[in-house]
Amino acid sequence: MVSFNPKDLTTAKLHAYLLSAVAPRPIAFASTIDSDGNPNLSPFSFFNVFSANPPILVFSPALRGRDATKKDTLNNLEATKEVVVNIVNYDIVQQMSLSSTAYATEVNEFEKAGLNMLDSDIVKPYRVAESPVQFECKVNEIIALGSGGGAGNLVICEVLKFHVSEDVLNEDKTINQEALDLVARAGGSYYSRAKKGFFEIPKPLSTLGIGVDGMPAHVRDSMILTGNNLGMLGNVEALPVQEEIDAFIEDISLRYPDIKNASHREKHKIARNYLSYGDVESAWKLLLS
Repeated sequence: MVSFNPKDLTTAKLHAYLLSAVAPRPIAFASTIDSDGNPNLSPFSFFNVFSANPPILVFSPALRGRDATKKDTLNNLEATKEVVVNIVNYDIVQQMSLSSTAYATEVNEFEKAGLNMLDSDIVKPYRVAESPVQFECKVNEIIALGSGGGAGNLVICEVLKFHVSEDVLNEDKTINQEALDLVARAGGSYYSRAKKGFFEIPKPLSTLGIGVDGMPAHVRDSMILTGNNLGMLGNVEALPVQEEIDAFIEDISLRYPDIKNASHREKHKIARNYLSYGDVESAWKLLLS
């Protein structure tokens, strides 16, 4: 067995060991607003339930590793003392991942990730309409766990009201775990789907993806592409140029002889197939042809 002293490791190395060993971890998809009412949405996998009486959830937004500055979520929590903790299932995992991109403070991650804002009943932050369970919370306490990059900030939240989609409820109003289809975070690019096991999602681009709001309307409003499909498509820095698109269409015309005259709907179905194999580049070239 190999042994380590945390003090001998860089923060990044220690962080990687902790996240790979303590896994899978549930994901708090935290919705907050700033003092001016601007929404923010970001996922955190240092998260769990700690009490039923009173109902307490805890999660921890860490200080940025590169410069120990606070993330928007933490600033908003300190300013407003309110948060909605949305639960992440498989249907929104790609959009959740896209929302973790380090967009500028004024950018609305709901729009970037293609998720809908739903008014809360008690608190001011919006709920994620697509999330199967949404907890409206007040922040009881924030405990700083350190001052250096990577230091956590333990946010103790009391649940004031919560909402559960009828799609994941049994007849007796208990939650059907298989219908809920939860996902959890592991180390590196790994996630775990509760009923199927591990899968990978590439980390969001440090150069910032275009987001769902940066897509052509026929793609953004597609009746064929899923939220997860859009999340994958939004994690690109730039769209392919016409020369690349034309070359791609010419190349696949032997397999799809009518592709040049195909409808948006037909192209979207084929693009969805490319996305099932993780081929985002080919999907975009087809969608823009």
